[in-house]
Amino acid sequence: MSMHAPLTITGGRGLLADGTIAAGAVRCEGGFITAIGSDVTPRDGDIVHDAGGALVTPGLVDIGVFAIDKPAFHFGGITRAALMPDQNPPLDVSARVRFAAQSGKPDFWVHPLAAATQGLDGKALAEIAMMRDAGARAVSTGRRWIGDSGTMLRLLQYTGMLGMVVIAHAEDAGIVGNAVATAGEMATRLGLPCAPAQAEAIAIARDIALADMAGAAIHFRNVTTAAGLDLVRTAKARGVQVTAGVSPAYFMLSDLAIGAFRTFTHLSPALRSEADRNAVVAAIADGTIDIVASGHDPRGPEDKRLPFADSAPGMSGAETLLPLTLTLVRDGAIDMDRAFALLAGNPARLLGVNAGRLAVGTEADIAVIDPERPWIVNADKMAASAGNTPFDRQPVQGRVLALFKGGTAVRAR
Repeated sequence: MSMHAPLTITGGRGLLADGTIAAGAVRCEGGFITAIGSDVTPRDGDIVHDAGGALVTPGLVDIGVFAIDKPAFHFGGITRAALMPDQNPPLDVSARVRFAAQSGKPDFWVHPLAAATQGLDGKALAEIAMMRDAGARAVSTGRRWIGDSGTMLRLLQYTGMLGMVVIAHAEDAGIVGNAVATAGEMATRLGLPCAPAQAEAIAIARDIALADMAGAAIHFRNVTTAAGLDLVRTAKARGVQVTAGVSPAYFMLSDLAIGAFRTFTHLSPALRSEADRNAVVAAIADGTIDIVASGHDPRGPEDKRLPFADSAPGMSGAETLLPLTLTLVRDGAIDMDRAFALLAGNPARLLGVNAGRLAVGTEADIAVIDPERPWIVNADKMAASAGNTPFDRQPVQGRVLALFKGGTAVRAR
């Protein structure tokens, strides 16, 4: 129960749980939304925030971040994030999971993802049930693919019994090896170690088959190729419990972006062809992709100011997650309701948390945004602990004006 005064957000246009946008107020008390509508007015003692005609939405729920970087998350309208187990040491025991689950409070909720295997080495299963009891909301293979099919099957059987989702990395490690680029004309021109894009589809095909066999749920954190997306689409049609995610880089950029050897474009998976980029946009539009996540992975100069093949993959994505996703709305690929299903509603559902929707009874994690507010991404001025973004100096639109966690202001203009 929140001890803060009730909050009423007035003068806004609410993006409601049924997908409609309606003028009215939102009242929050005890950490939950208690009333929404044009007839809602502040009561005596309420804190009042005037949205000034801006869009009032659920706070974003970000799945699969590699660091808890609260200033960046708050800037980007993110109120919850699922933390990858790839920490030092990894989240493969209950004590570490419990500590991580408490680390962001009170103004940010961290949902740890339990390591699927001990040390994330793909061999012996970790103590998943104990980590679930310590606060883990799902299980993850981390940055790696579990190459042993028997181990992956046992994992899926176990998580299916526990009612947990496995969040998987979708690349056959035996094919990818030390590649830093996708095989094709650009990688050949640059002389970079590369791997065929089919490594993704091979991994997805096997893991879908195993999930189907085990009757378990699996989520592929980044599906970035047309072949991989076709496999997910077909599996969904036949009733397999499979969902897919992607990060904005894969619908905004192709492998042409690596042409200047700029290490901020060194990602995992590697950037794909233009045809695959277009396939990702289509899959977001038709519902094949369920979640858009930042993949937030701040990397300093010691990791990025190196030859491309020696640099670490990853980008700082929390601050650009919202505006880059809104480009799909402006381009007509999706509408605003679909955008926030991708950014908030579906991720909250996967994690099993009572958030991600603007509805009475949900936790009062609320963002006030101006979808049209222009700004320019500046790596040198980012709130993140490192500004390793491939979108440096790019004009974008969409800015968070105010953010509330459990009905309490985190930032407000």
